Amino acid sequence: MVRNAAAAATLPMASRRLTCFTAGWSDSGFVARTCGSLPVVPQQHFVYHQSVIADIDTDRAVSKIAAAFGEPARARMLFCLVDGRARTSTELAIVAEVAPSTASVHLQRLTALRLVRVMPQGKHRYYSLEGANVAAALEALSVLAGGSRQPFTPNTPNRLRAARTCYDHIAGTLGVALHDRIKSMGWLSDAPGRDSGYELTRSGTQALANLGIDIESTRALRRRFAYPCVDWSERRPHIGGALGAALLHVAMKRKWVAQDLDGRALAITAVGRREMRLRFGLADPSGAR
Repeated sequence: MVRNAAAAATLPMASRRLTCFTAGWSDSGFVARTCGSLPVVPQQHFVYHQSVIADIDTDRAVSKIAAAFGEPARARMLFCLVDGRARTSTELAIVAEVAPSTASVHLQRLTALRLVRVMPQGKHRYYSLEGANVAAALEALSVLAGGSRQPFTPNTPNRLRAARTCYDHIAGTLGVALHDRIKSMGWLSDAPGRDSGYELTRSGTQALANLGIDIESTRALRRRFAYPCVDWSERRPHIGGALGAALLHVAMKRKWVAQDLDGRALAITAVGRREMRLRFGLADPSGAR
């Protein structure tokens, strides 16, 4: 009895208490009485309980992603996007060999699992991988499977593919190369609180002002300031919006490019090649890098 009391004293007492109840027969008949309350020892919790729950949640998430990878149609869609280029749902339906309606269901699931992202642009919706971690996982699975993928081959005419206008900004290989270099130099950052928008950094504001772009006037225009516009031939983004238009204006004014009189094609001049190399580090503006 003493030993039990000592053991109880070493444990924290719970706020709730149980009432002792006894009953029995006596000379005067059946008697029931209470004998006060007894402390209740709280249930002890172990630290590993939380880690077990976390592991279970991770396992469930992994199983959902594995199931998404494991369906052949979805796998074909995902591997098609590993090259970093975006595709429409119609194109992915052809790749997956399913009906467009079925492809839409698959893409909704992949989007919900954050494996792909969707970029609305005009009447089209372009899909690409959510990030480099998804591409790395797919590459690892491809190595295990021992297969290889056909590279993306655009069928755009060479002159249009090298450089052209997209509305009023630079598109084609040149536009995509400028987008990638401007981002890698830290001139652009993702705009907070907006979908698929860009904002200028401090260094970017200064650098583009040095090119002759009036940043404040560009911001004041009644249109989106800057955003990734999926390129028709490259299926990767170039810079769209007011900033993209300002870049094209500077390139035309400084005679870096010359536009065809009866078309959208842009010819990169000798001056343009030199300036692209010196200002943006593009050794071959008409090529991929």
